[in-house]
Amino acid sequence: MMARIIDGKALAASRQAQLTERVIRLKTRHGVVPGLAVVLIGDNPASEIYVRGKTKAIEQTGMRSHVHALAAKTPAAEILRLIALLNADESVDGILVQLPLPQHIEPTAVVDAIHPDKDVDGLHIINIGRLAAGRTGLVPCTPLGVELLLRSAQPDLAGQHAVIIGRSALVGRPLVHLLLRADCTVTVAHSHTRDLPALCRTADILVAAVGKPEFVRGDWVRPGAIVIDVGISRRPGTDGKARIVGDVAFAEAIERAGAITPVPGGVGPMTVSCLLDNTFAAACRRRGIDPAAV
Repeated sequence: MMARIIDGKALAASRQAQLTERVIRLKTRHGVVPGLAVVLIGDNPASEIYVRGKTKAIEQTGMRSHVHALAAKTPAAEILRLIALLNADESVDGILVQLPLPQHIEPTAVVDAIHPDKDVDGLHIINIGRLAAGRTGLVPCTPLGVELLLRSAQPDLAGQHAVIIGRSALVGRPLVHLLLRADCTVTVAHSHTRDLPALCRTADILVAAVGKPEFVRGDWVRPGAIVIDVGISRRPGTDGKARIVGDVAFAEAIERAGAITPVPGGVGPMTVSCLLDNTFAAACRRRGIDPAAV
């Protein structure tokens, strides 16, 4: 029996429609229109596409966005000055520095310069600490999107054994805390894990975030498991044209999984959706408003 496909694009569209209504209520009741500042450094084509998609989604919900495009050779000190100005700007509720950065710029220094309450990517050390401690903060967008996709397939995650392949600061590590908060039993696998296929077969939830195209084979999947594929890569097809694939061999895994995300159309749209939610939440919390009450 074929797995149910978890449609991240449809879920993100539904959430965006609901957020648009909440933005209207926030403006009507409190006179607040959330604002996002995006800092784009260099002329990476992929980054430019991502930024256009994010700013378009922000504006479609009725929020404001502004892109600060800087040359690739911009000194780090100038970037930090810009972030300091955005931190002090009351019209800016969220700050997003598009990654990756040019090689001469240390990403950690840039992220740590953002005020934690405006860190809509959820990557500041204070927000990571809040997440680990179970406190309220801005949560990294991709892990949060993964949790929402899981809950769309199975609302109650308590007691599930989740195996996460990948321990990056962007996805694997924060996802551990989210799933622990959901009362899952969590195992993190990585390059030193022994007998990875056997470990994966014990998982009720299998999350692949390793960055290797079609790394997870179908026979690694426990029958009926929920599979979330975070990876995205280009691989030559049989016709010589590049095709987009994830970290999971989809055609194999769909034969065994209970539910699975496609690539594209799974985690990607939900990452953008969570960025929108974080921008809205940041605007509310900075003014003492409970986002859930709007």
